[in-house]
Amino acid sequence: MNQILFAGVIGLFLTLIGTPLLIKFLARKGYGQFIRDDGPRTHGSKKGTPTMGGIAFILATLIAYAVTKVITSKAPTTSGLLVLFLTAGMGLVGFLDDYIKIVKQRSLGLRAKAKMAGQLIVGIAFAVLALQFADTRGQTPASTRLSFTQDFGWSVGPVIFVVWALFMILAMSNGVNLTDGLDGLATGASVMVFGAYVFIGTWQHGQWCGNSLTAGAGCYEVRDPLDLAVVASALMGSCFGFLWWNTSPAKIFMGDTGSLALGGALAGLAICSRTELLLALLGGLFVLITMSVVIQVGSFRLTRKRVFRMAPLQHHFELKGWSEVLVVVRFWIIQGLCVAVGLGIFYAGWLAIK
Repeated sequence: MNQILFAGVIGLFLTLIGTPLLIKFLARKGYGQFIRDDGPRTHGSKKGTPTMGGIAFILATLIAYAVTKVITSKAPTTSGLLVLFLTAGMGLVGFLDDYIKIVKQRSLGLRAKAKMAGQLIVGIAFAVLALQFADTRGQTPASTRLSFTQDFGWSVGPVIFVVWALFMILAMSNGVNLTDGLDGLATGASVMVFGAYVFIGTWQHGQWCGNSLTAGAGCYEVRDPLDLAVVASALMGSCFGFLWWNTSPAKIFMGDTGSLALGGALAGLAICSRTELLLALLGGLFVLITMSVVIQVGSFRLTRKRVFRMAPLQHHFELKGWSEVLVVVRFWIIQGLCVAVGLGIFYAGWLAIK
Protein backbone atom coordinates (compact mmCIF):
# COMPACT_ATOMS: atom_id res chain seq x y z
CA MET A 1 0.00 0.00 0.00
CA ASN A 2 3.03 2.27 0.40
CA GLN A 3 3.21 2.36 -3.39
CA ILE A 4 -0.09 4.22 -3.58
CA LEU A 5 1.06 6.84 -1.07
CA PHE A 6 4.48 7.31 -2.67
CA ALA A 7 3.06 7.64 -6.20
CA GLY A 8 0.53 10.28 -5.18
CA VAL A 9 2.95 12.35 -3.10
CA ILE A 10 5.74 12.24 -5.69
CA GLY A 11 3.33 13.19 -8.50
CA LEU A 12 1.98 16.08 -6.42
CA PHE A 13 5.47 17.34 -5.55
CA LEU A 14 6.71 17.15 -9.15
CA THR A 15 3.88 19.20 -10.63
CA LEU A 16 3.92 21.74 -7.81
CA ILE A 17 7.57 22.55 -8.48
CA GLY A 18 7.76 21.57 -12.16
CA THR A 19 4.75 23.40 -13.56
CA PRO A 20 6.08 26.94 -12.88
CA LEU A 21 9.30 25.96 -14.65
CA LEU A 22 7.25 24.79 -17.64
CA ILE A 23 5.25 28.05 -17.52
CA LYS A 24 8.45 30.09 -17.77
CA PHE A 25 9.76 27.94 -20.63
CA LEU A 26 6.53 28.14 -22.64
CA ALA A 27 6.19 31.88 -22.02
CA ARG A 28 9.77 32.45 -23.20
CA LYS A 29 9.01 30.48 -26.38
CA GLY A 30 5.77 32.37 -26.90
CA TYR A 31 3.67 29.21 -26.79
CA GLY A 32 0.44 30.88 -25.72
CA GLN A 33 -3.20 29.88 -26.00
CA PHE A 34 -4.97 30.73 -29.27
CA ILE A 35 -8.50 31.95 -28.49
CA ARG A 36 -11.23 31.27 -31.05
CA ASP A 37 -13.49 34.17 -32.03
CA ASP A 38 -16.70 32.14 -31.50
CA GLY A 39 -16.08 31.60 -27.78
CA PRO A 40 -17.37 33.70 -24.87
CA ARG A 41 -16.09 37.29 -25.06
CA THR A 42 -14.76 37.12 -21.51
CA HIS A 43 -12.19 34.56 -22.66
CA GLY A 44 -10.32 37.13 -24.71
CA SER A 45 -8.17 37.96 -21.67
CA LYS A 46 -6.86 34.37 -21.68
CA LYS A 47 -5.09 34.84 -25.00
CA GLY A 48 -1.37 34.22 -24.71
CA THR A 49 -1.59 32.14 -21.51
CA PRO A 50 0.93 29.28 -21.82
CA THR A 51 -0.68 26.05 -22.98
CA MET A 52 0.43 22.40 -23.43
CA GLY A 53 0.51 22.17 -19.63
CA GLY A 54 -0.44 18.51 -19.91
CA ILE A 55 3.28 17.90 -20.41
CA ALA A 56 3.75 18.64 -16.69
CA PHE A 57 1.38 16.05 -15.27
CA ILE A 58 2.11 13.41 -17.92
CA LEU A 59 5.83 13.51 -17.14
CA ALA A 60 5.14 13.75 -13.41
CA THR A 61 2.91 10.67 -13.55
CA LEU A 62 5.50 8.64 -15.47
CA ILE A 63 8.32 9.69 -13.14
CA ALA A 64 6.21 9.15 -10.00
CA TYR A 65 5.34 5.63 -11.11
CA ALA A 66 8.96 4.78 -11.97
CA VAL A 67 10.41 6.25 -8.77
CA THR A 68 7.78 4.46 -6.68
CA LYS A 69 8.80 1.13 -8.19
CA VAL A 70 12.45 1.86 -7.42
CA ILE A 71 11.75 2.94 -3.83
CA THR A 72 9.51 -0.03 -3.05
CA SER A 73 11.50 -2.57 -5.11
CA LYS A 74 8.29 -3.65 -6.83
CA ALA A 75 8.24 -4.64 -10.48
CA PRO A 76 5.96 -2.74 -12.89
CA THR A 77 2.92 -4.69 -14.07
CA THR A 78 1.58 -5.11 -17.57
CA SER A 79 -1.72 -3.42 -16.70
CA GLY A 80 -0.01 -0.40 -15.16
CA LEU A 81 2.36 0.02 -18.09
CA LEU A 82 -0.48 -0.27 -20.62
CA VAL A 83 -2.51 2.47 -18.94
CA LEU A 84 0.58 4.69 -18.87
CA PHE A 85 1.22 3.89 -22.54
CA LEU A 86 -2.33 4.93 -23.42
CA THR A 87 -2.00 8.11 -21.35
CA ALA A 88 1.31 9.13 -22.92
CA GLY A 89 0.26 8.07 -26.43
CA MET A 90 -2.92 10.13 -26.39
CA GLY A 91 -0.95 12.98 -24.84
CA LEU A 92 1.47 12.85 -27.78
CA VAL A 93 -1.41 13.19 -30.25
CA GLY A 94 -2.68 16.16 -28.25
CA PHE A 95 0.81 17.68 -28.14
CA LEU A 96 1.07 17.60 -31.95
CA ASP A 97 -2.37 19.25 -32.14
CA ASP A 98 -1.35 21.99 -29.68
CA TYR A 99 1.99 22.56 -31.38
CA ILE A 100 0.36 23.16 -34.76
CA LYS A 101 -2.16 25.56 -33.20
CA ILE A 102 0.64 27.60 -31.67
CA VAL A 103 3.31 27.53 -34.38
CA LYS A 104 0.98 27.86 -37.37
CA GLN A 105 -1.62 29.95 -35.50
CA ARG A 106 -4.31 27.58 -36.79
CA SER A 107 -7.02 27.36 -34.15
CA LEU A 108 -8.16 23.88 -35.19
CA GLY A 109 -4.68 22.35 -34.91
CA LEU A 110 -4.21 18.96 -36.57
CA ARG A 111 -6.43 18.15 -39.50
CA ALA A 112 -9.41 16.07 -38.35
CA LYS A 113 -8.25 12.97 -40.26
CA ALA A 114 -4.71 13.20 -38.91
CA LYS A 115 -5.91 13.67 -35.34
CA MET A 116 -8.33 10.75 -35.63
CA ALA A 117 -5.62 8.58 -37.18
CA GLY A 118 -3.30 9.26 -34.25
CA GLN A 119 -6.00 8.43 -31.72
CA LEU A 120 -6.91 5.24 -33.59
CA ILE A 121 -3.31 4.04 -33.75
CA VAL A 122 -2.77 4.53 -30.03
CA GLY A 123 -6.20 3.15 -29.10
CA ILE A 124 -5.93 0.04 -31.27
CA ALA A 125 -2.42 -0.67 -30.01
CA PHE A 126 -3.65 -0.46 -26.40
CA ALA A 127 -6.73 -2.62 -27.04
CA VAL A 128 -4.79 -5.35 -28.86
CA LEU A 129 -1.98 -5.44 -26.29
CA ALA A 130 -4.49 -5.47 -23.40
CA LEU A 131 -5.72 -8.88 -24.57
CA GLN A 132 -2.20 -10.31 -24.49
CA PHE A 133 0.23 -11.10 -21.64
CA ALA A 134 -1.88 -13.57 -19.67
CA ASP A 135 -0.58 -14.26 -16.16
CA THR A 136 -0.27 -17.67 -14.49
CA ARG A 137 -4.03 -17.64 -13.86
CA GLY A 138 -4.82 -16.90 -17.50
CA GLN A 139 -5.90 -13.31 -16.77
CA THR A 140 -5.05 -10.62 -19.33
CA PRO A 141 -5.11 -6.87 -18.53
CA ALA A 142 -8.46 -6.51 -20.32
CA SER A 143 -11.40 -8.84 -20.81
CA THR A 144 -13.56 -9.43 -23.88
CA ARG A 145 -16.62 -9.41 -21.62
CA LEU A 146 -18.49 -6.19 -20.85
CA SER A 147 -18.22 -4.90 -17.30
CA PHE A 148 -20.04 -2.66 -14.87
CA THR A 149 -18.73 -3.26 -11.35
CA GLN A 150 -17.34 -6.59 -12.61
CA ASP A 151 -17.40 -8.57 -15.84
CA PHE A 152 -20.82 -9.84 -16.80
CA GLY A 153 -22.50 -11.64 -19.69
CA TRP A 154 -20.66 -13.40 -22.45
CA SER A 155 -17.52 -12.65 -24.41
CA VAL A 156 -18.00 -10.23 -27.31
CA GLY A 157 -14.85 -11.48 -29.01
CA PRO A 158 -11.58 -9.64 -29.67
CA VAL A 159 -12.73 -7.63 -32.71
CA ILE A 160 -15.81 -6.16 -31.03
CA PHE A 161 -13.76 -5.58 -27.88
CA VAL A 162 -11.25 -3.47 -29.85
CA VAL A 163 -14.11 -1.42 -31.33
CA TRP A 164 -15.65 -1.00 -27.86
CA ALA A 165 -12.32 0.01 -26.33
CA LEU A 166 -11.78 2.55 -29.10
CA PHE A 167 -15.22 4.01 -28.49
CA MET A 168 -14.45 4.41 -24.78
CA ILE A 169 -11.05 5.96 -25.41
CA LEU A 170 -12.34 8.42 -28.01
CA ALA A 171 -15.44 9.27 -25.98
CA MET A 172 -13.55 9.99 -22.76
CA SER A 173 -10.73 11.87 -24.51
CA ASN A 174 -13.15 14.13 -26.32
CA GLY A 175 -15.29 14.42 -23.18
CA VAL A 176 -12.38 15.76 -21.13
CA ASN A 177 -11.36 17.95 -24.07
CA LEU A 178 -14.83 19.54 -24.21
CA THR A 179 -14.83 20.01 -20.43
CA ASP A 180 -11.48 21.81 -20.54
CA GLY A 181 -13.00 25.20 -21.29
CA LEU A 182 -12.76 26.94 -17.91
CA ASP A 183 -9.84 27.37 -15.52
CA GLY A 184 -9.37 24.22 -13.45
CA LEU A 185 -12.67 22.59 -14.45
CA ALA A 186 -11.36 19.48 -16.22
CA THR A 187 -8.36 19.14 -13.92
CA GLY A 188 -10.40 19.22 -10.72
CA ALA A 189 -13.02 16.84 -12.11
CA SER A 190 -10.29 14.41 -13.21
CA VAL A 191 -8.72 14.45 -9.74
CA MET A 192 -12.02 13.20 -8.30
CA VAL A 193 -12.34 10.33 -10.78
CA PHE A 194 -8.73 9.27 -10.31
CA GLY A 195 -9.35 9.31 -6.56
CA ALA A 196 -12.28 6.96 -7.14
CA TYR A 197 -10.00 4.59 -9.05
CA VAL A 198 -7.48 4.63 -6.21
CA PHE A 199 -10.28 3.37 -3.98
CA ILE A 200 -11.53 0.84 -6.55
CA GLY A 201 -8.07 -0.60 -7.18
CA THR A 202 -7.33 -0.84 -3.47
CA TRP A 203 -10.68 -2.50 -2.75
CA GLN A 204 -10.30 -4.94 -5.63
CA HIS A 205 -6.84 -5.86 -4.39
CA GLY A 206 -8.28 -6.66 -0.96
CA GLN A 207 -10.94 -8.89 -2.54
CA TRP A 208 -8.80 -10.26 -5.37
CA CYS A 209 -9.44 -13.74 -6.77
CA GLY A 210 -5.69 -14.27 -7.04
CA ASN A 211 -5.44 -14.20 -3.24
CA SER A 212 -6.14 -17.61 -1.71
CA LEU A 213 -7.68 -15.92 1.34
CA THR A 214 -10.30 -14.02 -0.66
CA ALA A 215 -10.85 -16.35 -3.63
CA GLY A 216 -14.44 -17.45 -4.03
CA ALA A 217 -17.82 -15.77 -4.33
CA GLY A 218 -17.54 -12.00 -4.60
CA CYS A 219 -13.84 -11.79 -5.47
CA TYR A 220 -12.61 -9.64 -8.35
CA GLU A 221 -11.08 -11.13 -11.50
CA VAL A 222 -8.72 -8.25 -12.31
CA ARG A 223 -5.17 -8.72 -13.54
CA ASP A 224 -3.24 -6.13 -11.47
CA PRO A 225 -5.66 -4.19 -9.22
CA LEU A 226 -3.06 -2.80 -6.80
CA ASP A 227 -0.87 -1.42 -9.57
CA LEU A 228 -3.88 0.21 -11.22
CA ALA A 229 -4.44 1.99 -7.91
CA VAL A 230 -0.78 3.09 -8.00
CA VAL A 231 -1.19 4.53 -11.50
CA ALA A 232 -4.44 6.26 -10.48
CA SER A 233 -2.71 7.72 -7.42
CA ALA A 234 0.18 9.05 -9.53
CA LEU A 235 -2.33 10.65 -11.90
CA MET A 236 -4.39 12.08 -9.04
CA GLY A 237 -1.37 13.59 -7.30
CA SER A 238 0.06 15.00 -10.52
CA CYS A 239 -3.25 16.60 -11.52
CA PHE A 240 -3.74 17.95 -7.99
CA GLY A 241 -0.39 19.72 -8.12
CA PHE A 242 -1.12 21.03 -11.60
CA LEU A 243 -4.47 22.39 -10.37
CA TRP A 244 -2.57 24.83 -8.11
CA TRP A 245 -1.39 26.62 -11.27
CA ASN A 246 -4.39 25.83 -13.48
CA THR A 247 -7.12 27.17 -11.19
CA SER A 248 -8.61 30.62 -11.83
CA PRO A 249 -6.92 32.77 -12.91
CA ALA A 250 -4.99 30.05 -14.72
CA LYS A 251 -1.27 30.54 -15.19
CA ILE A 252 -1.22 27.63 -17.67
CA PHE A 253 -3.70 25.52 -19.65
CA MET A 254 -3.45 21.75 -20.11
CA GLY A 255 -4.29 21.99 -23.83
CA ASP A 256 -5.16 18.96 -25.92
CA THR A 257 -1.91 17.49 -24.65
CA GLY A 258 -3.48 17.13 -21.24
CA SER A 259 -7.14 16.58 -22.06
CA LEU A 260 -6.54 13.71 -24.49
CA ALA A 261 -4.09 12.13 -22.05
CA LEU A 262 -6.52 12.33 -19.14
CA GLY A 263 -9.35 10.88 -21.21
CA GLY A 264 -7.13 8.01 -22.29
CA ALA A 265 -6.05 7.38 -18.70
CA LEU A 266 -9.67 7.24 -17.49
CA ALA A 267 -10.69 4.83 -20.25
CA GLY A 268 -7.61 2.66 -19.64
CA LEU A 269 -8.28 2.42 -15.91
CA ALA A 270 -11.93 1.51 -16.53
CA ILE A 271 -11.07 -1.18 -19.08
CA CYS A 272 -8.32 -2.78 -16.99
CA SER A 273 -10.27 -2.61 -13.71
CA ARG A 274 -13.39 -4.13 -15.34
CA THR A 275 -15.55 -1.05 -14.61
CA GLU A 276 -16.21 0.08 -18.17
CA LEU A 277 -19.89 1.05 -17.87
CA LEU A 278 -19.38 2.39 -14.35
CA LEU A 279 -17.07 5.05 -15.83
CA ALA A 280 -20.15 6.77 -17.31
CA LEU A 281 -21.26 7.45 -13.71
CA LEU A 282 -17.84 8.16 -12.21
CA GLY A 283 -17.10 10.61 -15.03
CA GLY A 284 -20.66 11.91 -15.12
CA LEU A 285 -19.65 15.55 -15.67
CA PHE A 286 -17.70 14.64 -18.81
CA VAL A 287 -20.71 12.69 -20.12
CA LEU A 288 -23.09 15.56 -19.31
CA ILE A 289 -20.96 18.13 -21.10
CA THR A 290 -20.46 15.86 -24.12
CA MET A 291 -24.20 15.26 -24.36
CA SER A 292 -24.83 19.01 -24.30
CA VAL A 293 -22.77 19.33 -27.48
CA VAL A 294 -24.55 16.37 -29.10
CA ILE A 295 -27.96 17.86 -28.23
CA GLN A 296 -26.96 21.32 -29.45
CA VAL A 297 -25.62 20.07 -32.78
CA GLY A 298 -28.51 17.65 -33.31
CA SER A 299 -31.14 20.26 -32.50
CA PHE A 300 -29.60 22.86 -34.79
CA ARG A 301 -29.31 20.45 -37.72
CA LEU A 302 -32.88 19.21 -37.33
CA THR A 303 -34.75 22.38 -36.33
CA ARG A 304 -32.23 25.20 -36.93
CA LYS A 305 -32.76 26.12 -33.27
CA ARG A 306 -30.34 25.95 -30.36
CA VAL A 307 -31.19 24.38 -27.01
CA PHE A 308 -28.36 26.16 -25.16
CA ARG A 309 -27.02 29.66 -25.55
CA MET A 310 -23.66 28.07 -26.27
CA ALA A 311 -22.20 24.59 -26.07
CA PRO A 312 -20.40 22.98 -24.28
CA LEU A 313 -22.70 23.38 -21.28
CA GLN A 314 -20.31 25.42 -19.10
CA HIS A 315 -20.40 28.28 -21.63
CA HIS A 316 -24.20 28.31 -21.55
CA PHE A 317 -24.10 29.26 -17.87
CA GLU A 318 -21.36 31.81 -18.49
CA LEU A 319 -23.62 33.55 -20.98
CA LYS A 320 -26.43 33.46 -18.41
CA GLY A 321 -24.26 35.65 -16.18
CA TRP A 322 -22.56 33.12 -13.91
CA SER A 323 -18.94 33.95 -13.12
CA GLU A 324 -16.30 31.49 -14.28
CA VAL A 325 -15.43 30.49 -10.71
CA LEU A 326 -19.11 29.92 -9.87
CA VAL A 327 -19.55 27.62 -12.86
CA VAL A 328 -16.40 25.66 -12.03
CA VAL A 329 -17.25 25.15 -8.35
CA ARG A 330 -20.83 24.11 -9.06
CA PHE A 331 -19.71 21.72 -11.78
CA TRP A 332 -17.13 20.28 -9.37
CA ILE A 333 -20.00 19.64 -6.94
CA ILE A 334 -21.89 17.81 -9.67
CA GLN A 335 -18.79 15.74 -10.44
CA GLY A 336 -18.32 14.97 -6.74
CA LEU A 337 -21.90 13.70 -6.54
CA CYS A 338 -21.31 11.53 -9.63
CA VAL A 339 -18.24 9.97 -8.01
CA ALA A 340 -20.14 9.39 -4.76
CA VAL A 341 -23.01 7.67 -6.58
CA GLY A 342 -20.60 5.62 -8.70
CA LEU A 343 -18.63 4.39 -5.70
CA GLY A 344 -21.85 3.65 -3.85
CA ILE A 345 -23.03 1.48 -6.74
CA PHE A 346 -19.60 -0.19 -6.94
CA TYR A 347 -19.81 -1.14 -3.27
CA ALA A 348 -23.44 -2.22 -3.61
CA GLY A 349 -22.38 -4.49 -6.48
CA TRP A 350 -19.90 -6.22 -4.20
CA LEU A 351 -22.52 -6.67 -1.45
CA ALA A 352 -24.96 -8.15 -3.95
CA ILE A 353 -22.64 -10.99 -4.94
CA LYS A 354 -20.90 -11.52 -1.61
